[in-house]
Amino acid sequence: MSVLIDTPVWPGPRGWLFCHMVSDHSYDELHAFARGLGVSERAFDRDHYDIPAHLHERALALGAEHVSGRELVTRLRAAGLRRPKRARPRAGA
Repeated sequence: MSVLIDTPVWPGPRGWLFCHMVSDHSYDELHAFARGLGVSERAFDRDHYDIPAHLHERALALGAEHVSGRELVTRLRAAGLRRPKRARPRAGA
């Protein structure tokens, strides 16, 4: 049971960098951790939270485990919690 967070490398609004935060146990665990971090549920996207770089160290201090992006996805899939985007129908198909 872990909350996992990767490195903030994804560009976002306000010129900030963002990282992803997931749980390899449950969405309930993830939502509770995000609330404790002060992150709105609006930052939740299918199976992860988008976390701004300025909250990365605080998430680690609260007990999140830093992992690579690849490890984060691998563990999310292994837990059966991955919710990938649905493929869009191709134009003309």
